Amino acid sequence: MADAQLFEETFIINSINAEKYDRVSRLLGASSDGAITFTLDVNHELFPCTVGESLNIVLATTLSLDGSTKEGAETSWRNVSRQGIATLADMFDYVCFGKNYKFEDGEGESGRVKYFASFGGLLLYIEGPYKKLSGLRIDEIYLLVKRA
Repeated sequence: MADAQLFEETFIINSINAEKYDRVSRLLGASSDGAITFTLDVNHELFPCTVGESLNIVLATTLSLDGSTKEGAETSWRNVSRQGIATLADMFDYVCFGKNYKFEDGEGESGRVKYFASFGGLLLYIEGPYKKLSGLRIDEIYLLVKRA
């Protein structure tokens, strides 16, 4: 499972903007140590949040607990959940599947990296040190969020 999880961090929500769309809030915050900042759009009807709340965010390549990435019609997350098979999603409150659409390298290993992903139009932006974000150079990703 460790290989499937490319990124895991606990963030504190600094502000929430829910003015632009009816069911979407834009969360802004920083990691506990302040090294990484994030902006995340969430459906606030499904996952309401408050300023000051801590969230554990994981980015993974698969929802399979054994880390396997064999995806197909018979192993899609919808079919697996109908069959009663446990997945990584069972441990989180909010799960999305999306695509990386932009990755900007910082200069050298000390530079800051900017990562952009879209989950059906809901956006994720993470900025932080190269060492923590360099593994996110993939096309498809699962976003998993739970309250810390």
